[in-house]
Amino acid sequence: MNGLFHFKENQTTLKQELLAGLTSYFTIAYILIINPAILADAGIPYSYALAATILATAAGCFMIGGWGNAPMILTPGMGINAFFTYTIVQGFGLTWQQGLAAVIAAGLLFFIATITPLAGIMVRAVPDSLKIGITVGVGIFLTFIGLQKGQLITADSETFVTMGAISSPQALLTILGLVLTMALFVRKVKGSFLIGILLTTGVAFLFGLTNAPQGDSIQFTGYGQMLGASDFSGVYQLSFWTAVFSLMIILMFESMGLLNGMLPDKRKFPKSYQASAASAFTSGLFGTSPTIPTVESASGIAEGGRTGLTAITVGILFLASAFFARCFTVIPDGAVAPVLIIVGGLMVQEIRHIRFQEMSEWLPAYLIIGLIPLTYSIADGIAFGFIAYPLLKLALGEPRSVSPIMYVISSMFFLHYVLMMVI
Repeated sequence: MNGLFHFKENQTTLKQELLAGLTSYFTIAYILIINPAILADAGIPYSYALAATILATAAGCFMIGGWGNAPMILTPGMGINAFFTYTIVQGFGLTWQQGLAAVIAAGLLFFIATITPLAGIMVRAVPDSLKIGITVGVGIFLTFIGLQKGQLITADSETFVTMGAISSPQALLTILGLVLTMALFVRKVKGSFLIGILLTTGVAFLFGLTNAPQGDSIQFTGYGQMLGASDFSGVYQLSFWTAVFSLMIILMFESMGLLNGMLPDKRKFPKSYQASAASAFTSGLFGTSPTIPTVESASGIAEGGRTGLTAITVGILFLASAFFARCFTVIPDGAVAPVLIIVGGLMVQEIRHIRFQEMSEWLPAYLIIGLIPLTYSIADGIAFGFIAYPLLKLALGEPRSVSPIMYVISSMFFLHYVLMMVI
């Protein structure tokens, strides 16, 4: 194990990696219910979508764990799965089979970019202020998700969001879980996040606040037909290539931002980026929307995950989920929410590295930080910041301070929105 994952070099242990994997799994297990439900709206049979979610996640985690030796989760991402169903299929008018073909094409183009110098050139072209902005924005987004899950904030018809009913059982459970988990974390108790989830779930069970088992049982019978379900007959349509281009942009830069923001060891970025691209490509073969690195990976990293064993542990647990996925749905959101809130706060600390004395540096980063949670989209938040950066430099009369590649990246994001308006 040490020779394969380099525990000593990464200052970790087998126990620490397994605990981190368990923690990551508990925080991302909800995708087993949500992703198949969203894909079902595109017309993919629920049981097949569930099987595809499990297999794509396991394969992605094995890839990034084995090739990148990184403690990241690769799973069909929230947001991009909705983009697949409600924009590509229902909006562009493609069938779900043609949508899967677009996923394969976008993933292949993404992978080609990662095995050429292009990926490294793009990463180096992105200013540090924007990279930090992505990390901070994702942290606030993670906290926002946690507050929602814990019912501490809720939707409002006039103000969009407002304080939830603090006296509600779920909100009180979240507050209790937050206190317990924070106490364990600040005392540096090993496995503090996992212990916090289990303790809070135990309290929820005593007061009847656990969830009823959800979701249908998985069925692999007949699933084999999904492996060849992709349909490339739409290659002569503008809508197909718009879908491919949009997916590629989202995959390339959302993966770049998340990996750069969360990897404890940035030297692992190139191989992790390649693994993310390969996983996105295989997602279309399995029959699901693309996998991406998820913000929930931060929970395992905060728990001490430093190597690929964390990711591989998550992958193994997802395969095991084929037999007991319904059991984990009893864990209430109030038990998971505290972990997301705390981990989000840990990521926000990076804001201190932004050069606030230069407005042309901090303002685009600020747009990323604000728009990631407010648009509920990492890709859209990144896009606005990336478009604003060269515009501000041009306004200051400093066009040469922006690399030519950054101009190209910004233009690609701008073109993405133009195509979305045309289609």
